[in-house]
Amino acid sequence: MKNLLPVKKIMLLIIKDGRKSSIIKRSFLFLFLIVGFVSCSEDHPEMYTASGAALGTTFHISFFSDEELYVETSLDSIFRVINKSMSTYQEDSDISRINDGVTSIVVDSNFVEVFNSSKKIFRESKGYFDPTVGLLVNAYGFGPEGYLEDLQDSEIDSIMQYVGFNKLKLTPGHRIEKEHPEVYLDFNAIAKGYAIDVIALYFDNKNIDNYLIELGGELVAKGRNIESNNPWRVAIDDPGQEKGERTFQTVLALENRALATSGNYRKFREDTLTGEAYVHTINPLTGKAQQSNLLSASVLAENCTLADGYATAFMALGLEKSQEMLERIEGVDVYFIYAENNNEMAVYASEGFKEQLQK
Repeated sequence: MKNLLPVKKIMLLIIKDGRKSSIIKRSFLFLFLIVGFVSCSEDHPEMYTASGAALGTTFHISFFSDEELYVETSLDSIFRVINKSMSTYQEDSDISRINDGVTSIVVDSNFVEVFNSSKKIFRESKGYFDPTVGLLVNAYGFGPEGYLEDLQDSEIDSIMQYVGFNKLKLTPGHRIEKEHPEVYLDFNAIAKGYAIDVIALYFDNKNIDNYLIELGGELVAKGRNIESNNPWRVAIDDPGQEKGERTFQTVLALENRALATSGNYRKFREDTLTGEAYVHTINPLTGKAQQSNLLSASVLAENCTLADGYATAFMALGLEKSQEMLERIEGVDVYFIYAENNNEMAVYASEGFKEQLQK
């Protein structure tokens, strides 16, 4: 992790997330932090930054403080605790041991928070957000080897008996009980957002009122960019850009909210018969991979745990079902990029999201 230094120049942070989620493979989706240049003044706090690698991706943090605040040790501690609890890439983590069949694990409060948030989104999405879908993801080859076209129905049916978040129970003693030992739990689609919320709470407890936290492309903002006296501004990458170019789809003001984006528009295919663009997503209810014209989903919510989970849920639901779900939930605004029948990119933005674009 780099040392913290005051920022007195234009800063452009490029964030790239290529990590696989529990529902789909996340796209290489770029978010840009835009910090305007303003001459420094002794009348306001200094801006400090922290950046590094964590949870299989990178993080960038900007915050204003009247005093130098060295956060490296605290951040390392946060990431270490979350990895020990929920990293499927760490063999001795609680979640890995639970997946291996150990039944005596008493999970920590972080695990409990993520489990309960996952349960909430699982119910609200009517099962389309499902942290147990990892077995299907692996079976379909949504990884380095690509999509497997020849997965048989009998193989899908065999796997489906172990898929379903309702096949897990969190006991009052904070142990996980499985309906089948083979059920595989994976919080990768929501744990990053939760980690950002934990970092935000750390800054709140330090009485830091103006910060922007980014981890793997997901963000939480509080207060404003004091140097420019504007809300924190971030931009969503243009999925229609040519290879090697960098253009923005849109720029929005982020103030006291969280933003998460899921998408796989860099993995879309073209139907050889119709010429239409689509992506493959897995339906956790049927186990089948299906075509979807929803290429990315950006979500504003009260915290990043929910924003991260909702973004993944919407990608699994597709455009029409996502719009239906939005009528059932509150406090969520969205920006959907999808492919129309003429194979051109189109946008659906909720009214709350449009308001952030106009600031």
